Amino acid sequence: MHISAQFDSGNIRVIEAASPQKIVLGINKDNQSDFYQWFHFRLFGEVFETHHITLTDLAKSAYPDGWKDYNVLASYDRQNWFRVDSEFDGDNLSFSFTPEQPAVYFAYFIPYSYERHLDLVHDAQMSLRCEHRLLGETLDGRDINLLVIGEEEPAKKKIWITARQHPGETMAEWCAEGLLYRLLDEQDGLSRQLLDDAVFYIVPNMNPDGAARGHLRTNAAGTNLNREWAEPSAEKSPEVLHVLNAMTDTGVDMYLDIHGDEALPYNFVAGSEGIPCYSARLKDLEDTFKAALLSATPEFQDEYGYPKDKPGEANLTVASNAVGQKFDCLAYTLEMPFKDNNNLPDPVYGWSVQRCRQLGEDLLIAVRAVVSKLR
Repeated sequence: MHISAQFDSGNIRVIEAASPQKIVLGINKDNQSDFYQWFHFRLFGEVFETHHITLTDLAKSAYPDGWKDYNVLASYDRQNWFRVDSEFDGDNLSFSFTPEQPAVYFAYFIPYSYERHLDLVHDAQMSLRCEHRLLGETLDGRDINLLVIGEEEPAKKKIWITARQHPGETMAEWCAEGLLYRLLDEQDGLSRQLLDDAVFYIVPNMNPDGAARGHLRTNAAGTNLNREWAEPSAEKSPEVLHVLNAMTDTGVDMYLDIHGDEALPYNFVAGSEGIPCYSARLKDLEDTFKAALLSATPEFQDEYGYPKDKPGEANLTVASNAVGQKFDCLAYTLEMPFKDNNNLPDPVYGWSVQRCRQLGEDLLIAVRAVVSKLR
């Protein structure tokens, strides 16, 4: 029996593994940070022998409520991921697994590798609709990639989309992939119409360093990028600095920042009602977007979500608030679950790659509902 995590986004620490009957594992903290929750490891074991696995010390993890009613993801081929029944006692997440193949991967959510990210970017740049731009470098020397979809013209709306500021929230890049490929589909009438009216600026992975390192929430320096938008720096948060500079160059008429939430088993949005410049115009845009998305897909709801900020009390270090305030524009944070959508549960797969991608496609229906009213 062997347990390993020396691969892209791998994260696990073996505490005890003397026998398949008792495997105890810990999760490593993000570098220079106390955040930990993302795990991704491979078990090489005896076929058809039951392995009892416990992830321990989770009461101190970033989001202890994220383990309640959560089921681990497993895959034999790294393509098809399925849920494994798991139990949480307040500090330990335990599950039993009887492998049908010698090696199996386990992860907190379906991984989205850096290689796949590069494949996505380079596949997109082959489209005549797409221009690939390099915004700068991360602290580990990785490229910050921007995809510009559509012809830039002064009269067109500028729509910015960022994903995966928090690297463990891999559903964000899966969602961005679905949205991107629909925009690039030359046979899709909705996309053709949108690109007549707007240009899309998409950063599919804001935090490639954290992603490769197996972090939950921070970049290489241990910085939470979604608390850096008031004063980003080249030393701590070059990813935000480069993207914000590019936004300033182009202007922003609408902004979507795509995330995942550990605890809440729903898809929802968080608006910018607490920013100083919030107005009836922005509220109308928010309401129109939400209504269109509610109509477009049963995967979205507006009953459960984060508490709304009081007027003038928004945290302006958060991307959607900072961008909404700086550009006086519609700005939303989209959250997807690590667990499942409890309004439409799937006990075998939970919230999955296919559903992430489909939600990404459906987001464009809601964008269409507001694009003519953005300014």
